[in-house]
Amino acid sequence: MKVLVLNSGSSSLKYQLIDMENEEVLAKGNFERIGQMNSFLTHKVNGVKHKFERAVKNHKKAISFVLSRLLSEEYGVIKSLDEIAGIGHRVVHGGEKFTKSTIITEEVLNEIRRCTELAPLHNPAAILGIEACMNLMPEKVNVAVFDTAFHQTIPKERYIYPIPYRYYENYKIRKYGFHGISHGFVANRVAEIVNKPIEELKIINCHLGQGASICAIEYGKSVDTSMGFTPLGGISMGTRSGDLDPSIVTYIMKKKKFTPDKMDLLLNKKSGVFGISEVSVDFRDIEAEAAVGNKKAILALDNFAYLVAQYIAKYMVAMNGVDIITFTAGVGEKGPESRELICSYLECFGVKLDLEKNKIRNEEVKISRPDSLVEVHVVPTNEELLIARDTAKLI
Repeated sequence: MKVLVLNSGSSSLKYQLIDMENEEVLAKGNFERIGQMNSFLTHKVNGVKHKFERAVKNHKKAISFVLSRLLSEEYGVIKSLDEIAGIGHRVVHGGEKFTKSTIITEEVLNEIRRCTELAPLHNPAAILGIEACMNLMPEKVNVAVFDTAFHQTIPKERYIYPIPYRYYENYKIRKYGFHGISHGFVANRVAEIVNKPIEELKIINCHLGQGASICAIEYGKSVDTSMGFTPLGGISMGTRSGDLDPSIVTYIMKKKKFTPDKMDLLLNKKSGVFGISEVSVDFRDIEAEAAVGNKKAILALDNFAYLVAQYIAKYMVAMNGVDIITFTAGVGEKGPESRELICSYLECFGVKLDLEKNKIRNEEVKISRPDSLVEVHVVPTNEELLIARDTAKLI
């Protein structure tokens, strides 16, 4: 069985074709700048990247061109679309309706549309990808895998906000959480690594990248997470502020006469480690500046590490302990300096790092010492594989 996995952005399309017999990635790529004259596709097969400059005006045209590459004699990996059993779509927001991955029907698609107000940057793009696939391959099964679904097990007292209850009733303002596909994959994978049932483990997963979130996973279920109503909440990120005193928002708006849209731009695109360091959105650039004594860069990294450690400690309380802490995503997998700084705050809980093993980047590795009271692991995430697995199960 072969499954096509799609992650549709507003002007991009990432894809993987996975053979589920051995979970091998047959081909993958990224179509960028969809809707612009300079759009192009990067298609990777057999370890070789091929670039195609191709002006496409919409996602339907982009997917059609991707399918032509998959079928191509020179660049392809299948001889017929009949080899594709189904298509798995990453959908950021499923609201309260979806607690698991779901075969897409017209009713399901309408529910995803209704969630657009909660994820205006993400859900419309996913809908474009789904509609394009339904049009181009009407006989195929399409499956929606939701980033929010994993967090629907969070108890109500933890997802409700202390504002008038009518805002939850009328507008569904509550904590939803995101990165659920990644959190779910890493939790299950680390349980395999330590050879213990996930139903017996308390795990805190740190998904640290340009977007970042922490998740408390108790016996396989999300019981709390740092991102909230939107992906802006929680710890600071590349350009996102994370949690703030709410009055900061209204104070700046009054001082600068900002509109809501301009304030939203400040918090989402100009804050986080970039806002403090004034260096870059890339942690590697900030670390390089910190190494030569840039005080703002040092401050940004210290602030980030403290906030991550603070959330880890908070989730130890939420689960009454922790067995394993995992690091994943760009910074989590490739940032030994950040991991060391974060864990230095956790020594009071008996967390002890093996500094040599912590130097390893982008590999599955246990980085805690044998005498550490909590195991610490680096586990590269694989959201596409989890989407493919869920799609295959539903087919």
